[in-house]
Amino acid sequence: MLTGGPLDVLTGDYLAELTMLILGRDRKGDPSLGYAKTFLCQLEEGLGLALDRGVKVVTNAGGLNPAALAERIERLADRLGLSVRVAHVTGDDLLQQHDTKRDFDPGVLTANAYLGGAGIAMCLRAGADIVVTGRVTDAALVTGPAAAHFGWLADDLDALAGAVVAGHVLECGTQATGGNYAFFDDLSRTRDLRRPGFPLAELHADGSAVITKHPGTGGAVTVGTVTAQLLYETAGPRYVGPDVTARLDTVRLTADGPDRVRITGVRGEAPPATLKAGLTRIGGWRNEVTFVLTGLDIEAKARLVRHQLEDALSRRRPAEVQWTLARTDREDAPVQEEASALLRLVVRDPDEAAVGRTLTSAAVELALASYPGFHLTAPPGKATPYGVFQAVPVDAATVPHTAVLPDGTRVRVPPASGVRHEEEPEASAAAPLPPPLPEGPVRRVPLGRIAGARSGDKGGAANIGVWVRGDPAWRWLAHTLTVECFRELLPETRGFTVRRHVLPNLRALNFTVDGILGEGVASQARFDPQGKALGEWLRSRRLEIPAALLETSGTFPDTPEGLPEHPEVLR
Repeated sequence: MLTGGPLDVLTGDYLAELTMLILGRDRKGDPSLGYAKTFLCQLEEGLGLALDRGVKVVTNAGGLNPAALAERIERLADRLGLSVRVAHVTGDDLLQQHDTKRDFDPGVLTANAYLGGAGIAMCLRAGADIVVTGRVTDAALVTGPAAAHFGWLADDLDALAGAVVAGHVLECGTQATGGNYAFFDDLSRTRDLRRPGFPLAELHADGSAVITKHPGTGGAVTVGTVTAQLLYETAGPRYVGPDVTARLDTVRLTADGPDRVRITGVRGEAPPATLKAGLTRIGGWRNEVTFVLTGLDIEAKARLVRHQLEDALSRRRPAEVQWTLARTDREDAPVQEEASALLRLVVRDPDEAAVGRTLTSAAVELALASYPGFHLTAPPGKATPYGVFQAVPVDAATVPHTAVLPDGTRVRVPPASGVRHEEEPEASAAAPLPPPLPEGPVRRVPLGRIAGARSGDKGGAANIGVWVRGDPAWRWLAHTLTVECFRELLPETRGFTVRRHVLPNLRALNFTVDGILGEGVASQARFDPQGKALGEWLRSRRLEIPAALLETSGTFPDTPEGLPEHPEVLR
């Protein structure tokens, strides 16, 4: 990013729900830690180059201890013989606020409010070369620099919303340039996807942006790759944040040339009066054993070993026992692994002893007394702790959002007072639908023949965004992929609350499945604990699709639409 072309600000997003738990355990062992240590290694390579080129660096790698990371950066600069102005943003760590009473469970390991970009903007306006934050929203890494550069105020809602959308596209790096892209095979025929380049946003004063990448880098930026990332880990049309509520149903994407996609039309609403706070804690102890069942009589072999091990479990049954049989086997397989199925046992309990060696030893002791061909995928292991994530609202006015400027001055950053409002109900159900397609011949094929998807996690919920290419396909998708159809295609979602959100401008539907990921990614409630492959599972499912769509499923255009250029750009 520093050497490939023009750049004003380099951002780095290091925090996720699981990361906060890991950093919390680091800090518990050593109070001087709690930040992303890998950032220092990366900065050592590029700090001098960034300073030479006048590129600002904005990162949330400070995690639970932004002040400590800022100090380490200054030490690094001294060792390298460089002069650097470092600022940091703090106040998100709710457990460190001794003057504010908060009703958190004693077992909470971390509790951090998601701050916006106003503190970052304040630091940049004060001349910082590097700004380190703790828990801010991913998009704040973009809204902060944009507000500082263009002079936006808290009530410039449409401009801030545009920056939020651009920040959301950038936050997962190469996912916007072909990484993890549903139609990767089509894309790879014309582009090198082995090393996709990182995306960048050209931001304009009105909040519009162009997503692109440095020339000569791999991957591609298309309306499709940007659409996929826009749907990632979002829900309804209102994308709520501390700076602004961005209306995703107003986003318009237009091809603006090779590897250039213009984002326009984004409307913003006032943010809510509360901030999201993420809480993590150790939820208990977990262990698992995976039995390999090979050849004939797979179901009978699974019943036998379950009966045998259930007897051992009955002596001190763990609080949670989950069996899953994955029929990965096939008949008359020429390779032994292809003839094998996996029977997975997962147990959880507050008591480590209940799911420790006693359990795994009981499984191994069956080795000569159970089903033919008995073996495990791994030797018995110790119980391991698992984490739990919880999102709670906190009053924004009680969170001491503070910018610590390069000279050490501490400035309190006020919430966006005067423009906040109470959260409104989702309006997605009222989104207009296009007219349905007329009836015609159909073929029963996988949904992925015409639809892309991307899925991810938000606490215990999973989201699956589905989009299509072209208006006829959108007319079919909007009327066909209902909540009921979704549940039929993904039977594991039955029993959970499923919501459907309609985003006509993107020709997309976004489904949220509450509770399918248990208590968050760290709890490892599923085989796919972050829900990353739910979208691909959905695409693999077969249903009746109009034959005309299968014959004409095209790609997004990548030719300029004659949109106006903007004189002032922040990259």
